[in-house]
Amino acid sequence: MKPKIALQLWTIKEAMAADFAGTLKAVKENGYDGVEFAGYQDFTATEIRHLLDENQLEVCASHIPFEKLSEDLAGVMAFERTIGNRRIVCPWLSFDNYQDWKAAFATLDEIGQTLTEAGFEFYYHNHAHEFAEVPGIDILHYLTAHTSYVKLEVDLYWVAKAGVAVDEWLLDHAPKIGLLHFKDLTADGTESTEIGHGVLPMKDYLVFAKEYQLPWLIVEQEAFQQYEPVEASRIDCDNLTALRDEVYA
Repeated sequence: MKPKIALQLWTIKEAMAADFAGTLKAVKENGYDGVEFAGYQDFTATEIRHLLDENQLEVCASHIPFEKLSEDLAGVMAFERTIGNRRIVCPWLSFDNYQDWKAAFATLDEIGQTLTEAGFEFYYHNHAHEFAEVPGIDILHYLTAHTSYVKLEVDLYWVAKAGVAVDEWLLDHAPKIGLLHFKDLTADGTESTEIGHGVLPMKDYLVFAKEYQLPWLIVEQEAFQQYEPVEASRIDCDNLTALRDEVYA
């Protein structure tokens, strides 16, 4: 089966802040099957579930800060169950020494065990700094080797930005990878751009997604050269859909 395509709503965060309901409608009209949340603009879980149902959108995952996970995990689970989500992602950690990273990952594994036992999946989302923050150590490799309840949501763009051979890294860590962020890189290597307008080999990443039967392909874009974010996200969806249909034909 072809994976579904979702939009990480951080891509269009200004539009979401200005018109939460109307922007979710636009996401559906732009061709997406689902969304990945990065905040809720003070809407209740029941209100969000109604808007999702109204627009026939699924929740592929939600980004929840480490502090919130640590302080109110029961509340997080109740909220996510109500909106119909079962994948929770820690979107960011940063420490300047190995011991703090190890301690944080031990905490993540405890959180992940609780979530797993409650029927959720738990992920960590990378940026580029995990490959360089502690000299000589791939922090994400440590995570995959020393946790039992944490999977990876791999942001392909940030792995490439870190100067890592993406295809090789994906294969080396495939058993722990459950989600991918698709985001293209400008030709000058400075920032993200629309899928298909940059230089990253998106088709290769789709071959990996097919091989490992990943359920969702998640679009994210953080910089915009020519188009406004909502329009850019439409182009992202169109181009990723075409590539997916080619690879999964």
